[in-house]
Amino acid sequence: MSLQILTDRIANILGTDSGLDATAKFVTDEGVLFVDGKSVPNSVSNTDAEADCIFEVSVKNALKLIDGDLNAMMALMTGKLKIDGDMGVAMKIAETFGRR
Repeated sequence: MSLQILTDRIANILGTDSGLDATAKFVTDEGVLFVDGKSVPNSVSNTDAEADCIFEVSVKNALKLIDGDLNAMMALMTGKLKIDGDMGVAMKIAETFGRR
């Protein structure tokens, strides 16, 4: 799997104005992915910056979550996904990805 594929997929899902109005960081086994949903246009990069919500997940499992092949609640309960920070932002991210 590739961090670049995940970065491209998330950038595509968010578009230019997702309405997220928050920042999120995905800490993966291949590196970091930072989502700035406060700026318009939204930006997605591999910069390690402070974020409102941090997700710890492998690239493989992140792609499965996006594709709907892995249930987020099950991923949390089995330790495949860890969330730290603002849970409201986590819910907005889940909603944004669910709209794709």
